[in-house]
Formats: sequence, C-alpha cells, structure tokens
Amino acid sequence: MKVELVRYTHDPVEAAGRAGGVCYDKEEKEDYGKFIQGIVRSGHESVIEHVVFTFRVEGVSRACTHQLVRHRIASYSQRSQRYVDEGEFDYVIPPSVHRSEEARKEFEQTMDLLIGEYEKLRDMGVPKEDARFVLPNACTTTIVVTMNARSLRNFLRVRLEKHAQWEIRQLAQEMFDLVKEVAPPLFEDLQSLRDTGREE
Repeated sequence: MKVELVRYTHDPVEAAGRAGGVCYDKEEKEDYGKFIQGIVRSGHESVIEHVVFTFRVEGVSRACTHQLVRHRIASYSQRSQRYVDEGEFDYVIPPSVHRSEEARKEFEQTMDLLIGEYEKLRDMGVPKEDARFVLPNACTTTIVVTMNARSLRNFLRVRLEKHAQWEIRQLAQEMFDLVKEVAPPLFEDLQSLRDTGREE
C-alpha cells in the first residue's frame, strides 16, 4: 500500500480558523490552532468543511475500496477495470492467509487460475468490461480520494477503530499520519484512536 497526500487547502488551519471567525464574528486570530481545537471540541465541525485533502492510494484491494467509497461525502477516481487490461493483475494477500503456508499456497493458486481465466476470455474476444467479472476482490487498484476535513474526521473515527477491517484500518492510519503532519489542530484529538487501532 502506498498513500500520498497530493494536494490540500493552503494553510488548512488558518482557512478553518477564518471560517470559524465569521461564525463567531471574531477578528483574525494569531493562534488559529487553539481556536480550531476549541471549535472541533464543541462539535461545530461545519467550519472545517472549507478545508480539503486529496490522496492518491495505490496497491490496495478492491475489497478495501468497496468499503472506502461507502463514505459518500467525498470524491473518487478509481482505476477502471472496464478500460484497463487486468492481465497479470497484482493482488493483496490478507495477513491471516499469509501466516499459513498451506492457505497462502491455495490463495496464490486461485489467483493464478483467475489470471489465466481472465486472459483466456480476453483472447476469445471478450471485452475488458465483461472479462472483469472473473476478477477477485483481492485485485489491486489505484484510487484518488478527496474529502473535506469534516468528512475525513468521520472516516478516521470509523476506520481507525480497532474493529475495522485490517486493510482499511491501515489505510486510515496512513491518511491520519499525513494530515496530522500538515494540520495538527484538526486531527490530533484522534491520536489515541489511531494508537489503539495499531496492529499487535
């Protein structure tokens, strides 16, 4: 998995702080960070919707992105299995499968079989959009995700949680680390959730 923060609102803390200042009829503040922390603690998160983050995510499974796109207040652009040839596709092996040599061997044989079936269908003239029906959830993909800070906080609260599925939890951890670095006051209150969701 590779997660990159490719773009975000210039000076996100100030942008949110200025929006908050309008709501409370406050003049510009020197310490926007403290101001925003208070607003976030109060639950008045609409002001942070003016801050937007865009991520490029590579090497995650289709199973993971199926969960990701359930977070609807966001924009997504995903590698298309309809237009892109998926012959010799890469795939994600779950840790529980990887720990067992027997399970891993069975899993890899199944993936090899599906690769072969996909290529056979393509050789028969079946279009990519129809051959993709044999592709597994394990097939890797690339997706670009844009969320405002409020939606991102909601995503992180749900997916950093220790009971979240392991792959999307790992994705949430990577995304959290990136945004906390550029806008700490918007996200640092979620650090304990990030810590408790770590793999043991």
